Amino acid sequence: MTNSYRVFVTTLPDVCPTDPSRMVFTADAGGRCEVFTWDAAVRRARQVTDSAEGTVHRAIDAAGYVWWFEEDATEYGHWWFQHFDGGPRLPGLPGARAGRPRGLAVTADGTVAAAVERADRTVAVVGPRGRAPREVWSARGSLRLGGITPDGALIALASSADDAAAVRVVSRAGRTVVTLPGSTASGPGEGAAPGPADPTPAGTRLWCQGFSPRSRRRELLLVRDLGESYVLETWTPEEGLRTHHWCTFDTEVSARWYPDARAVLVRQDRRSRSLLYRVDLDARQRVLVPTPSGSVLDAAPRAAGAVDYLWTDTAHPPVLRATDGIALPPCHSATAVPGRHTDLWTPSPSGRVHTLLSLPERPGSKPPPAVFLVHGGPADHDRDAYDATVHSLVASGYAVARVNYRGSTGYGPRWRREFPAGVGHTQVEDLAAVRADLVARGLVARDASALWGVSWGAYLVLLAMGSRPGLWQAGIAVKPVADWVAAHRATTPALRALDVRLFGGTPDEVPERYASSSPLTWAAAVTAPLLVVGAAHDAKCPPGQIRTYLAALAAADVPHEAMWLATGHDGYDGATHVAVLRRSLCFLRDRLPAAASGALTRPPAPAGGPRPR
Repeated sequence: MTNSYRVFVTTLPDVCPTDPSRMVFTADAGGRCEVFTWDAAVRRARQVTDSAEGTVHRAIDAAGYVWWFEEDATEYGHWWFQHFDGGPRLPGLPGARAGRPRGLAVTADGTVAAAVERADRTVAVVGPRGRAPREVWSARGSLRLGGITPDGALIALASSADDAAAVRVVSRAGRTVVTLPGSTASGPGEGAAPGPADPTPAGTRLWCQGFSPRSRRRELLLVRDLGESYVLETWTPEEGLRTHHWCTFDTEVSARWYPDARAVLVRQDRRSRSLLYRVDLDARQRVLVPTPSGSVLDAAPRAAGAVDYLWTDTAHPPVLRATDGIALPPCHSATAVPGRHTDLWTPSPSGRVHTLLSLPERPGSKPPPAVFLVHGGPADHDRDAYDATVHSLVASGYAVARVNYRGSTGYGPRWRREFPAGVGHTQVEDLAAVRADLVARGLVARDASALWGVSWGAYLVLLAMGSRPGLWQAGIAVKPVADWVAAHRATTPALRALDVRLFGGTPDEVPERYASSSPLTWAAAVTAPLLVVGAAHDAKCPPGQIRTYLAALAAADVPHEAMWLATGHDGYDGATHVAVLRRSLCFLRDRLPAAASGALTRPPAPAGGPRPR
């Protein structure tokens, strides 16, 4: 562990709408994520930002101006811009209030729309590039800017996909043009089981995918959950809402407009891997865009049918590819992940649980110890994709299991809604079942299993360590929900709304559900050592509720360690991620020794950014 790490977020570049050779992207800069330009014509990069906190949000507009969001440790900040070729660094929307970024869109004539979230409100503003904007919308809760029409006349604002106003289209004057509903339900209703799977009725979710970029078009693209499948929808002021029933998908999709046709690029997440399709809305045709087996982390269409995409699998770090061969920014290369990588399916009462299993190469007479990396969300999933933590663990002699428990995306709406044992307990049930399956098959050691998670995944680590203490020999929880009631009262409006949907009410309305699913309730039952990592400026998983949980561990004489970061929930400085990775690997080495000899091996590749709650 003496070699240096490089940690940054690998992303697909944004392409200038009028010059495809001009791009912006994020890459490593001294251990931080920063914004760079890329001139494909001469294959030259230029660093644009140099922030103490790192920078990740960026864009490029049709006039060749590069945009970035500069934020402080609390994740509050403002938009700035600079020309692609350099020059002065200017405030993008001078006078606009600081907040957390919730989207940016710029038209060809330089009209800018942006949204920021501050406290419990989201504010949307519109104005010329570099001029003081006008506030066009302000509402309680967490909204996202869904796009702006090419003429700048309409903007879309997206709320939660199952909200009664999931998408709202407003004019530049602030007039509501249309409200497109997700759900009108407010809870699970009478007789619901504790910890409902998903109180939203099937077929009521709606996601905003943006306006068509073609001039003289005012057409909004949407994705609808039909209950057992997903379908594309479009809205125009003239025709209203139109559902394209001929084009459905059995698992989650996202979509983007092609810039020069009434066609969209659809990216489908399916069973930990990805598929790309070109969908022609006029011809009613869906054609597969060939990509290698693995995960497409992001994809964007360009003119003449070209597609840029970011591809990876468990054994190989992300690489940028273009179907027309244009030169994309270089990725920092790394060696392939050692070991054997395979899939495992474990029966459960609701179907088969899918696990991505990585086994170390080193031969041994005994099965290796296992580390379960628990993904966040809960509406997310582990992908067949490179993960530097997997690389480090496998190279150090550990088996790694990534379980797509019930509630995960990529397996259809019914799987995502399946919470029969209650919030958290359903997922712990699946983790325990997969562990038993791996042990029974002789793939991992019976008495050497650890849990490691971030955010919602860290919450599951704490709940599993307390509710099923005999199964795990160590646990690592990074920025967890540790006390549901305290976290609910102190977290962001968007996450409070998610809590209400998950539990079917607030802590005052259904206190027994929150108590049953809260790690704090089970803290005294933990028997194995824990490493708990908190962040001092975390707005999503606030530090106060973590301190309460640590005090409960101490009162019960539970062996544990605490590590505190001077960051928010997210962060773009690699030093923080490296510090957590080092501490976690050392914690495992001392409490769950790997069968292999030798020092812990660093990941010789960039690591991904923070995982969502």
